[in-house]
Amino acid sequence: CFRCFTSLACVWLAVQTVWSFHSERGCAIIRPPRDGGIRYRGLTQEQIRSVQVLPVDYEIEYICRGNRVITGPKVRKCLPNGTWTDLSQHSRCCEFNPRRDCSSVRHKESKKKLYIGALFPMSGGWPGGQACLPAAQMALNLVNKRSDILPDYELELIHYDSMVSTFNQLLSFVLYRLFWKFYIIIQDFHHGSSSNMVAFVSLSQLSYGSSSPALSNRQRFPTFFRTHPSATLHNPTRVQLFQKWKWTKIATIQQTTEVFTSTLDDLEERVKEAGIEISVRQSFLTDPAVAVKNLKRQDARIIVGLFYETEARKVFCEVYKEKLYGKKYVWFLIGWYADNWFKIKDPSINCTVEQMTEAVEGHVTTEIVMLNPETVRGASNLTSQEFLAQLMSKLGGKNPEETGGFQEAPLAYDAVWALALALNKTVGPLKTKGHRLEDFNYNNRDITSEIYRAMNTSSFEGVSGHVVFDAQGSRMAWTLIEQLQGGSYKKIGYYDSTKGNLSWYGNDKWIGPGPPADQTVVIEEFRYLSQKLFVSVSVFAGLGVLLGIVCLTFNIYNSNVRYIQNSQPYLNNMTAVGCMMALAAVFPLGIDGLHVHRRQFPVICQFRLWLLGLGFSLAYGSMFTKIWWVHTVFTKKDEKKDKRKVNQHLEPWKLYATVGVLLSIDILSLMIWQIVDPLHITVEKFTREAPKGDLDVLIQPLLEHCSSEKMNTWLGVVYGYKGLLLLLGIFLAYETKSISTEKINDHRAVGMAIYNVAVLCMITAPVTMILSSQQDASFAFASLAIVFSVYITLVVLFVPKMRRLITRGEWQSDAQETMKTGSSTNNNDEEKSRQLERENKELQKIIQEVSCEKPNRHMSTYSNVPNVPAAFNLISQTCSVDGVLGAVC
Repeated sequence: CFRCFTSLACVWLAVQTVWSFHSERGCAIIRPPRDGGIRYRGLTQEQIRSVQVLPVDYEIEYICRGNRVITGPKVRKCLPNGTWTDLSQHSRCCEFNPRRDCSSVRHKESKKKLYIGALFPMSGGWPGGQACLPAAQMALNLVNKRSDILPDYELELIHYDSMVSTFNQLLSFVLYRLFWKFYIIIQDFHHGSSSNMVAFVSLSQLSYGSSSPALSNRQRFPTFFRTHPSATLHNPTRVQLFQKWKWTKIATIQQTTEVFTSTLDDLEERVKEAGIEISVRQSFLTDPAVAVKNLKRQDARIIVGLFYETEARKVFCEVYKEKLYGKKYVWFLIGWYADNWFKIKDPSINCTVEQMTEAVEGHVTTEIVMLNPETVRGASNLTSQEFLAQLMSKLGGKNPEETGGFQEAPLAYDAVWALALALNKTVGPLKTKGHRLEDFNYNNRDITSEIYRAMNTSSFEGVSGHVVFDAQGSRMAWTLIEQLQGGSYKKIGYYDSTKGNLSWYGNDKWIGPGPPADQTVVIEEFRYLSQKLFVSVSVFAGLGVLLGIVCLTFNIYNSNVRYIQNSQPYLNNMTAVGCMMALAAVFPLGIDGLHVHRRQFPVICQFRLWLLGLGFSLAYGSMFTKIWWVHTVFTKKDEKKDKRKVNQHLEPWKLYATVGVLLSIDILSLMIWQIVDPLHITVEKFTREAPKGDLDVLIQPLLEHCSSEKMNTWLGVVYGYKGLLLLLGIFLAYETKSISTEKINDHRAVGMAIYNVAVLCMITAPVTMILSSQQDASFAFASLAIVFSVYITLVVLFVPKMRRLITRGEWQSDAQETMKTGSSTNNNDEEKSRQLERENKELQKIIQEVSCEKPNRHMSTYSNVPNVPAAFNLISQTCSVDGVLGAVC
């Protein structure tokens, strides 16, 4: 807002100054015509040279030299409004010839003048007018000589030195507006205030040196055209090169100015459409050191630089310091720098020419083609080389490198041709509407609209190439692509953005074997389980499965043996089957992407979960059921009564129902898990690793996991439920360690197995969760815990039974065992027998000691001996049950 206010204030001040100047002091001085002069009454030569304004009512008189006569008004008078009389008629001098009057001259003078205002910077930061003004004058002379272009009109160029100054442009426009009637304004560089001012009066603007993308805004500059392409025209070429070299990630660094910011915004939109990412975007005002360091830190490889030539030297001095060049980097720069810009000594940098040359080697530039590379005669009937020859002749042999605006001269030349052809195109349409070009004024919308329409549809071949404007009034042109090779620029291609055609020479050279990668090459490498570990554990698991088959076969084959029957063989069968299922889970637990395709991996995850879950439920559930019912039966208040009725309370179907309940809970929970949140593959990424030898490659370790969206929640539920069962199993095993029962004669072995399983599970579960990122350690802990638990369970439950049946020969059925003497007792009977033997020995000693005493004393002595009544009761019971102690009886 402050800039807008300042610009408007400057315009208002200029208008007021000029208006008051002319209204109070008179008219601007008129210069004499060619081959003639003006008599200024009352003024000396020195006064004529110094004065700029003549007073009101002052008269001037035209005079001619030699044999020449005046055509047009001879005397003009200064009017109060600041203009001279008869300005519509021109005063000229022509040669006097009796045979030939001045009709030809009069015919020439009868052509109506069309004034073209122009701004050419002859000095200042960019003195482009030094070459552009002569080029424009060359075009104007050719246009005025053409009978097919504006035959009834003559174009006259009124130019002013803008000195690349906003204020000078504003002041020039005000002066032009007050004293001249311009059809089109030709400008050099863009200045928002002057452009907005010209747009305010609906006057068409044509620029030969403006590249700012902001001028493409039709809302702000509705009548603006330019033969100089927009700076954004580089962007389609850059995107085309990114795609050619298969780059999808770039970085940018820019000088903080409006033209570069707008260009970068346009580039960002274009690369986004092309699927290319701008990963790093840095900017600087004067010192690029921090921005370059940020590019280095963020691993930028393909870098687009937008800055002026002076700042370019600063940037690449920092690039050399940060080593941001070489075979891994590519820089894209603007192509309108001087060819030796990096060799120019600059006191603002502390890098040598050799260092700068090393840093800039291999960079790519894009430059708008300002001179047609083809030998084509366009609207002016000149080729580009013929134009250059005539321009050099008009410049008087000046060095082109020392002449400002020499590169832009073809654009100024074509700008004059564009406006001339546009005005010529409006003559016919205006005539049909009853208008003429000379009727133009700043309020006549019909004529200005027709001029705009003609400019917008311009299309012709010029010395700078094919001239055509897009919807925003910007020139569409070819782009030259060059690369710095060995300290000099080489053409490597052209790009026609209008047709999307890339002409490639194939002579691009790179420091490395080819175009570098747009980022550090990251090789994804999956971590797989050690095959030696997997095979070793699988062998143990396979042997465990064989052991389970042997135990299951043994238990089924000897199911009629009373000792086996008293151990609840069906529950033991479930334990054996559950152990084999748990061992079978070891195999899918070790299968990863090395063995199966990734699409099949979720099936392996399901196998892991279901085999391990159901195996645990069968194996541990059957053991838990035994210990649970032993504890339930033998911990009632009336223990003796329950012992006598143990056979009535311990019904087998209740045991099987308990196992079924535990198994159903697991099946239901697993089904809910798989339906609500099924398992799938997740890939864990680790810190990238740099291999030895090639610093431009990083290894990205990956590890596949079986997981779900709420994996921790499900594991918490399962581990919590199983953990409670394990803790409860430990408690029940401890509580029933001293209980003996005939129907479940292996509950002590079951308790020992529960101890081992619980301890291993409680240690392994948290450890495997902590070591989940270490595939070998995690698999080793989980699989070995399963193997050891299964081995301990099978050995503890089945090996003692095998040993007993083998050592005692108890392989027959109950019918055969009853024919043998003393071979049908169980463990409880043997214990009772051994206890009775010990008590019998004690009784015999007591009888011998008191054999000599009297019977009454004997009886009193017996009454004092502890356990004697109980011993007699036990003896009588034993004698009635077993014949082993017959002699004692």
